[in-house]
Amino acid sequence: MAIQKEIWAKYIMDNLFKDQEFLQYAFNADEYVLQGAVVHIPQAGAKPTVVKNRSTFPATVVRRTDTDITYPLDEYTSDPTHIPHADTVELSYDKMDSVIGEHVATLREQIGDDILIKWAPTTAGQYVATSGADVSAHLPSATGTRKKLLKEDLKAARTLMNKQNILKSDRYALLDSDMMDQLLDDEDLKKRDSSLELDMKGGVITRLYGFNLMERSSVLVYNSAGTPAPKAFGAAGAATDNAAVLCWQKNAVERALGEVDFFERLKDPEYYGDIYSALVRMGGRKRRTAGEGVVSILQVT
Repeated sequence: MAIQKEIWAKYIMDNLFKDQEFLQYAFNADEYVLQGAVVHIPQAGAKPTVVKNRSTFPATVVRRTDTDITYPLDEYTSDPTHIPHADTVELSYDKMDSVIGEHVATLREQIGDDILIKWAPTTAGQYVATSGADVSAHLPSATGTRKKLLKEDLKAARTLMNKQNILKSDRYALLDSDMMDQLLDDEDLKKRDSSLELDMKGGVITRLYGFNLMERSSVLVYNSAGTPAPKAFGAAGAATDNAAVLCWQKNAVERALGEVDFFERLKDPEYYGDIYSALVRMGGRKRRTAGEGVVSILQVT
Protein backbone atom coordinates (compact mmCIF):
# COMPACT_ATOMS: atom_id res chain seq x y z
CA MET A 1 0.00 0.00 0.00
CA ALA A 2 1.53 3.34 -1.13
CA ILE A 3 2.32 5.99 1.45
CA GLN A 4 0.29 9.19 1.69
CA LYS A 5 2.90 11.52 0.21
CA GLU A 6 1.04 14.67 1.25
CA ILE A 7 1.20 13.64 4.91
CA TRP A 8 4.90 12.86 4.84
CA ALA A 9 5.73 16.01 2.85
CA LYS A 10 3.78 18.07 5.41
CA TYR A 11 5.79 16.43 8.19
CA ILE A 12 8.99 17.57 6.47
CA MET A 13 7.69 21.11 6.04
CA ASP A 14 6.47 21.33 9.64
CA ASN A 15 9.87 20.26 10.97
CA LEU A 16 12.16 21.99 8.50
CA PHE A 17 12.78 25.05 10.69
CA LYS A 18 13.01 23.15 13.96
CA ASP A 19 16.36 23.97 15.65
CA GLN A 20 16.96 26.46 12.82
CA GLU A 21 14.81 29.27 14.23
CA PHE A 22 16.93 31.98 12.63
CA LEU A 23 15.40 31.09 9.24
CA GLN A 24 12.06 32.41 10.48
CA TYR A 25 13.50 35.89 11.03
CA ALA A 26 13.82 36.80 7.36
CA PHE A 27 11.60 38.08 4.58
CA ASN A 28 9.46 35.15 3.42
CA ALA A 29 9.44 34.88 -0.39
CA ASP A 30 7.50 31.60 -0.59
CA GLU A 31 4.64 33.28 -2.47
CA TYR A 32 7.02 34.24 -5.29
CA VAL A 33 8.15 30.67 -5.97
CA LEU A 34 7.15 29.43 -9.44
CA GLN A 35 6.60 25.70 -10.01
CA GLY A 36 8.43 24.95 -6.78
CA ALA A 37 11.84 25.70 -8.26
CA VAL A 38 12.39 29.40 -9.12
CA VAL A 39 11.80 32.68 -7.27
CA HIS A 40 10.42 35.50 -9.42
CA ILE A 41 9.86 38.89 -7.78
CA PRO A 42 8.68 41.92 -9.77
CA GLN A 43 10.78 44.94 -8.75
CA ALA A 44 9.52 48.51 -9.13
CA GLY A 45 11.77 50.94 -10.97
CA ALA A 46 13.35 54.13 -9.66
CA LYS A 47 11.25 56.53 -7.59
CA PRO A 48 10.10 59.76 -9.30
CA THR A 49 12.03 62.97 -8.65
CA VAL A 50 10.27 65.54 -6.44
CA VAL A 51 10.73 69.26 -7.18
CA LYS A 52 9.87 71.93 -4.65
CA ASN A 53 7.95 74.96 -6.00
CA ARG A 54 8.31 73.89 -9.62
CA SER A 55 8.72 76.87 -11.98
CA THR A 56 9.67 75.15 -15.24
CA PHE A 57 6.95 73.63 -17.39
CA PRO A 58 6.22 71.22 -18.87
CA ALA A 59 7.77 68.85 -16.40
CA THR A 60 10.09 66.19 -17.80
CA VAL A 61 8.29 62.92 -18.40
CA VAL A 62 10.29 59.89 -17.26
CA ARG A 63 9.22 56.38 -18.09
CA ARG A 64 9.58 53.97 -15.20
CA THR A 65 11.55 50.85 -16.04
CA ASP A 66 10.66 47.87 -13.90
CA THR A 67 12.94 44.89 -13.43
CA ASP A 68 12.56 41.33 -12.22
CA ILE A 69 14.52 39.50 -9.54
CA THR A 70 14.86 35.85 -10.43
CA TYR A 71 16.95 33.12 -8.86
CA PRO A 72 16.73 29.31 -8.79
CA LEU A 73 16.18 27.38 -5.60
CA ASP A 74 18.81 24.85 -4.68
CA GLU A 75 17.81 21.20 -4.52
CA TYR A 76 18.68 19.31 -1.35
CA THR A 77 18.17 15.54 -1.33
CA SER A 78 18.77 12.91 1.32
CA ASP A 79 20.35 9.53 0.65
CA PRO A 80 17.74 6.76 0.40
CA THR A 81 16.94 4.77 3.52
CA HIS A 82 15.84 1.15 3.65
CA ILE A 83 12.80 0.68 5.91
CA PRO A 84 11.07 -2.70 6.26
CA HIS A 85 7.28 -2.59 6.38
CA ALA A 86 6.97 1.21 6.62
CA ASP A 87 3.36 1.02 5.44
CA THR A 88 2.39 -0.24 8.89
CA VAL A 89 3.34 3.09 10.52
CA GLU A 90 1.52 5.40 8.11
CA LEU A 91 -0.31 7.91 10.31
CA SER A 92 1.61 7.83 13.56
CA TYR A 93 3.58 11.04 14.07
CA ASP A 94 6.06 9.32 16.37
CA LYS A 95 6.62 6.58 13.81
CA MET A 96 7.06 9.15 11.03
CA ASP A 97 9.69 10.84 13.17
CA SER A 98 11.39 7.49 13.63
CA VAL A 99 11.33 6.76 9.89
CA ILE A 100 12.49 10.07 8.43
CA GLY A 101 13.48 12.13 11.48
CA GLU A 102 17.17 11.81 10.66
CA HIS A 103 16.51 12.75 7.03
CA VAL A 104 14.76 15.96 8.05
CA ALA A 105 17.33 16.82 10.74
CA THR A 106 20.18 16.45 8.26
CA LEU A 107 18.34 18.39 5.55
CA ARG A 108 17.52 21.33 7.80
CA GLU A 109 21.07 21.55 9.15
CA GLN A 110 22.57 21.51 5.66
CA ILE A 111 20.01 24.01 4.37
CA GLY A 112 20.67 26.28 7.37
CA ASP A 113 24.42 26.19 6.68
CA ASP A 114 23.89 27.09 3.03
CA ILE A 115 21.36 29.89 3.63
CA LEU A 116 23.77 31.53 6.09
CA ILE A 117 26.41 31.61 3.35
CA LYS A 118 23.90 33.16 0.96
CA TRP A 119 23.15 35.88 3.54
CA ALA A 120 26.77 36.49 4.49
CA PRO A 121 28.32 39.86 3.57
CA THR A 122 31.02 39.78 0.91
CA THR A 123 32.11 43.44 0.91
CA ALA A 124 34.56 45.06 3.32
CA GLY A 125 32.09 47.82 4.17
CA GLN A 126 29.87 45.27 5.90
CA TYR A 127 32.55 43.80 8.17
CA VAL A 128 33.36 44.50 11.81
CA ALA A 129 36.43 42.94 13.45
CA THR A 130 36.53 41.40 16.92
CA SER A 131 38.62 43.41 19.36
CA GLY A 132 39.12 41.39 22.55
CA ALA A 133 42.11 39.63 24.02
CA ASP A 134 43.74 36.71 22.23
CA VAL A 135 41.99 33.35 22.62
CA SER A 136 42.64 30.00 20.99
CA ALA A 137 40.98 29.55 17.60
CA HIS A 138 37.93 27.32 18.03
CA LEU A 139 37.05 26.24 14.48
CA PRO A 140 37.91 22.56 13.85
CA SER A 141 40.83 23.16 11.46
CA ALA A 142 41.91 26.62 12.64
CA THR A 143 45.17 27.10 14.50
CA GLY A 144 46.75 29.90 16.50
CA THR A 145 44.81 32.66 18.25
CA ARG A 146 41.97 35.01 17.38
CA LYS A 147 40.61 38.15 19.00
CA LYS A 148 37.83 37.48 21.49
CA LEU A 149 34.29 38.72 20.78
CA LEU A 150 33.27 41.64 23.01
CA LYS A 151 29.97 43.41 23.50
CA GLU A 152 31.64 46.50 22.01
CA ASP A 153 31.88 44.60 18.71
CA LEU A 154 28.10 44.23 18.64
CA LYS A 155 27.87 47.92 19.41
CA ALA A 156 30.06 48.62 16.36
CA ALA A 157 27.74 46.49 14.19
CA ARG A 158 24.77 48.48 15.51
CA THR A 159 26.50 51.76 14.68
CA LEU A 160 27.23 50.57 11.14
CA MET A 161 23.58 49.64 10.58
CA ASN A 162 22.40 52.95 12.08
CA LYS A 163 24.61 54.89 9.66
CA GLN A 164 23.02 52.96 6.79
CA ASN A 165 19.52 53.96 8.00
CA ILE A 166 18.54 50.37 8.69
CA LEU A 167 15.37 49.87 10.72
CA LYS A 168 16.15 49.48 14.41
CA SER A 169 13.44 46.89 14.94
CA ASP A 170 13.76 43.17 14.14
CA ARG A 171 17.54 43.02 14.31
CA TYR A 172 19.17 39.67 14.99
CA ALA A 173 22.66 38.34 15.64
CA LEU A 174 23.54 34.65 15.31
CA LEU A 175 26.58 33.46 17.29
CA ASP A 176 28.27 30.09 17.40
CA SER A 177 28.48 28.49 20.84
CA ASP A 178 32.11 29.45 21.44
CA MET A 179 31.58 33.12 20.55
CA MET A 180 28.44 33.22 22.70
CA ASP A 181 30.54 31.99 25.63
CA GLN A 182 33.14 34.65 24.89
CA LEU A 183 30.47 37.32 24.97
CA LEU A 184 28.92 36.07 28.18
CA ASP A 185 32.32 36.16 29.91
CA ASP A 186 31.82 39.92 30.10
CA GLU A 187 31.52 40.90 33.76
CA ASP A 188 29.04 43.68 32.99
CA LEU A 189 26.67 41.20 31.35
CA LYS A 190 26.96 38.81 34.28
CA LYS A 191 25.63 41.56 36.57
CA ARG A 192 22.42 41.97 34.58
CA ASP A 193 19.12 40.50 35.71
CA SER A 194 19.10 37.20 33.81
CA SER A 195 15.31 36.87 34.14
CA LEU A 196 14.97 39.89 31.86
CA GLU A 197 17.72 38.85 29.44
CA LEU A 198 17.10 35.16 28.76
CA ASP A 199 14.39 33.49 26.70
CA MET A 200 15.65 29.94 26.32
CA LYS A 201 12.28 28.59 25.13
CA GLY A 202 12.12 30.99 22.21
CA GLY A 203 15.71 30.39 21.24
CA VAL A 204 16.62 34.03 21.87
CA ILE A 205 19.41 34.10 24.41
CA THR A 206 19.54 37.80 25.16
CA ARG A 207 19.00 41.22 23.68
CA LEU A 208 21.99 43.52 23.44
CA TYR A 209 22.46 46.82 21.58
CA GLY A 210 19.19 46.27 19.74
CA PHE A 211 20.05 42.73 18.56
CA ASN A 212 18.19 39.59 19.52
CA LEU A 213 21.06 37.18 20.12
CA MET A 214 20.64 33.59 18.99
CA GLU A 215 22.98 30.63 19.31
CA ARG A 216 23.87 27.88 16.85
CA SER A 217 26.60 25.24 16.98
CA SER A 218 28.23 26.82 13.91
CA VAL A 219 27.51 29.98 11.92
CA LEU A 220 29.96 31.23 9.28
CA VAL A 221 33.55 30.57 8.32
CA TYR A 222 35.60 33.18 6.46
CA ASN A 223 38.96 32.66 4.80
CA SER A 224 41.83 35.03 5.43
CA ALA A 225 43.38 35.26 1.95
CA GLY A 226 43.29 38.90 0.90
CA THR A 227 39.77 40.27 1.20
CA PRO A 228 37.77 38.10 3.64
CA ALA A 229 35.07 36.02 2.01
CA PRO A 230 32.66 33.39 3.36
CA LYS A 231 33.82 29.90 2.52
CA ALA A 232 31.72 27.93 0.07
CA PHE A 233 29.22 25.33 1.21
CA GLY A 234 31.06 22.10 2.06
CA ALA A 235 34.54 23.63 1.69
CA ALA A 236 37.38 21.90 3.54
CA GLY A 237 38.65 23.46 6.75
CA ALA A 238 41.94 25.35 6.91
CA ALA A 239 44.34 26.55 9.59
CA THR A 240 43.55 30.17 8.67
CA ASP A 241 39.75 29.85 9.03
CA ASN A 242 38.02 32.65 10.94
CA ALA A 243 34.65 32.35 12.67
CA ALA A 244 32.05 35.09 12.33
CA VAL A 245 28.86 36.39 13.90
CA LEU A 246 26.08 37.22 11.43
CA CYS A 247 23.97 40.31 12.20
CA TRP A 248 20.95 41.25 10.11
CA GLN A 249 17.68 43.13 9.98
CA LYS A 250 14.71 40.94 9.13
CA ASN A 251 13.84 42.68 5.85
CA ALA A 252 17.46 42.72 4.66
CA VAL A 253 17.59 38.97 4.00
CA GLU A 254 15.25 36.56 2.28
CA ARG A 255 14.44 32.88 2.23
CA ALA A 256 12.12 30.93 -0.04
CA LEU A 257 10.82 27.38 0.28
CA GLY A 258 9.78 25.58 -2.89
CA GLU A 259 9.02 21.97 -3.68
CA VAL A 260 9.03 19.42 -0.87
CA ASP A 261 8.71 15.79 -1.90
CA PHE A 262 9.03 12.30 -0.48
CA PHE A 263 9.91 9.29 -2.61
CA GLU A 264 9.24 5.61 -2.19
CA ARG A 265 10.02 2.27 -3.78
CA LEU A 266 7.91 -0.46 -2.23
CA LYS A 267 8.83 -4.11 -1.71
CA ASP A 268 12.24 -3.88 -3.28
CA PRO A 269 13.38 -7.46 -4.02
CA GLU A 270 17.04 -6.63 -3.35
CA TYR A 271 16.45 -4.96 0.02
CA TYR A 272 13.45 -7.02 1.16
CA GLY A 273 11.66 -3.89 2.19
CA ASP A 274 10.86 -0.32 1.16
CA ILE A 275 13.24 2.48 0.08
CA TYR A 276 12.56 6.13 0.96
CA SER A 277 14.23 9.50 0.38
CA ALA A 278 13.32 13.20 0.60
CA LEU A 279 13.81 16.32 -1.52
CA VAL A 280 13.56 20.00 -0.55
CA ARG A 281 14.06 23.04 -2.76
CA MET A 282 15.05 26.19 -0.91
CA GLY A 283 17.03 29.36 -1.49
CA GLY A 284 17.84 32.77 -0.08
CA ARG A 285 19.65 36.04 -0.76
CA LYS A 286 20.60 39.43 0.58
CA ARG A 287 17.83 41.78 -0.51
CA ARG A 288 19.95 44.91 -1.04
CA THR A 289 22.51 45.16 -3.82
CA ALA A 290 25.25 46.57 -1.60
CA GLY A 291 24.35 44.25 1.28
CA GLU A 292 23.18 46.95 3.69
CA GLY A 293 21.42 45.64 6.74
CA VAL A 294 23.68 42.56 7.02
CA VAL A 295 26.95 42.69 8.97
CA SER A 296 29.54 40.03 9.77
CA ILE A 297 31.63 40.35 12.93
CA LEU A 298 34.84 38.56 11.94
CA GLN A 299 37.28 37.01 14.36
CA VAL A 300 40.74 38.26 13.43
CA THR A 301 44.29 37.35 14.39
